[in-house]
Formats: sequence, C-alpha cells, structure tokens
Amino acid sequence: MRYFTEDHEWIEVDGAIGTVGISEYAQSQLGDIVFVDVPADGRQLAKGDEAAVVESVKAASDVYSPVSGSVLEGNPALSDSPDLVNSDAEGEGWFFRITLSDEAELDSLMDEAAYEAFVSKL
Repeated sequence: MRYFTEDHEWIEVDGAIGTVGISEYAQSQLGDIVFVDVPADGRQLAKGDEAAVVESVKAASDVYSPVSGSVLEGNPALSDSPDLVNSDAEGEGWFFRITLSDEAELDSLMDEAAYEAFVSKL
C-alpha cells in the first residue's frame, strides 16, 4: 500500500518496512535534481523530522519522514545518479527505507486517490 503526505512524500509499506521518496508532483516542481542527501543507516526519525535533502537547479528542499522509525538504508544509487528522482521519482528514485515504529501513523496519511485530489487543487 502506498501513502502520501501533504509535503509530497510517498511511503510504500510492505509489512513493517516503508520505502520513502518524493512524488512525481514534487519532482516536477523541483525540476532537474542535481544532488540528494539521504539519511544515515540506523538513524532514528520521528514522523515529520527532516530526513533527507534534495537539491535541484531551482531550489533545495527538505524531505520529511512520513512516519517514525529507524532508517534501514538510504538509496545508494542516488549519490551517483540523483537524476533517478527525475526519471522515476516513485520507483527507482526512492530516498530511504525505514522500519516503522508505529504503523498507526499511516492512518493520518492520504491514499493515492486522496493525494491526486489534493494535488489537483494546488
């Protein structure tokens, strides 16, 4: 199941593991991505914490953790190929994987249909 935040992060959950990235919408607003700084393995994050940084030719933006938990891994491919976020923001351009500490936090996030409706009003 995939969920979205109002800050345009997505999390795809498989058991107690979540894969986090930014939405296609966020990527389109940023433009060409030139650098991504992912969180360190083992870092503890609370829901809403600044977890990563993405820089484009237009701006630098923080990426927030949609849930609380412990970072399993950052996406190693982004250090050499930050443009993966441009070509596949909701796939190979993921930022980090996290072990969820409170699955109930997912209840406050939007599903894909609700997120599409949210973005359509922006």
